[in-house]
Amino acid sequence: MNHFINFKDFTPDYLENIIDQALEMKRYPSQYAKVLEGKNLYMLFQKTSTRTALSFALGMTALGGQYLIQNWQDSNFSIAEIRDEVRYVSRQADVIMARLKTNEDINLMAQYSYVPVINGCCNMYHPSQAIADLVTIKELFGTLKIKLLYIGVKNNVLNSLADSLPRLGGEVFAVTPVVNTPSVDKALDAAALKTGKYHEIGSGHPTLTGVRKIIREVDVVYTDTWVDMEFIGDKAYAGQKAERIKKMLTFQIKAELLQGSKAVVMHDMPIHAGSEISRDTVEIHLKTILQQADNRKYAARSILFNLLK
Repeated sequence: MNHFINFKDFTPDYLENIIDQALEMKRYPSQYAKVLEGKNLYMLFQKTSTRTALSFALGMTALGGQYLIQNWQDSNFSIAEIRDEVRYVSRQADVIMARLKTNEDINLMAQYSYVPVINGCCNMYHPSQAIADLVTIKELFGTLKIKLLYIGVKNNVLNSLADSLPRLGGEVFAVTPVVNTPSVDKALDAAALKTGKYHEIGSGHPTLTGVRKIIREVDVVYTDTWVDMEFIGDKAYAGQKAERIKKMLTFQIKAELLQGSKAVVMHDMPIHAGSEISRDTVEIHLKTILQQADNRKYAARSILFNLLK
């Protein structure tokens, strides 16, 4: 059974097929209006969501299927073992999409599920986001053989980009003054570096001069939130949040940093203007950012179709 937890077991051809399928579904939506008729999607959220929830809900209904959405605290997953709950849920649904806090829990769910499980974001990977990013890149440039500069925390989003774009002919340059320790996947890093198309700039200690030089050579500048969604409003995390902002603020995506660059700016949202990106930069590149967000639903359609066809 295929699951969609990360990209490690997927060939470049399989990944590119999902990307091309998403673009096909975007161009000709009526041709796919009933391909998942009679199929049911169960969605479970342990963390907040806007785009993932909407994209999979709209994606499933656009293909003729149905969905049910539950918050973790409203379900018995919060009071029982995952293995027992998922064995029941997977007898009622044809596919499960879960946004859980830990990669261990999403793997446990996949291990005991009778149907495909999609990782809607965990502490280590965000595969559906990466597919939408790649769809957007191919839509903008007509190819995936581009150079992308990621500036932000070394996290789940970067992991999924590093595990996909270099294998599809593109290059990823990573500027990560802060490392989110629970997101570290040494095997993934080693495999990405082995491609020769993934570069960690400054080995965790990048300089502004070095970043300004690279930024003039890339096609895409990509950033992400500096603080995980579950910690944004957590007072106990305030000290660590302040420390991250102090380390990262030098590399905020703003006009001064982008000077001399022709790159488009991408952000996976939610945006925290004034932290990882300035408000004026958001407004200048809003069309691309919203295109990227809108492509989440086409990525979702393609993922669902490829798992259930």
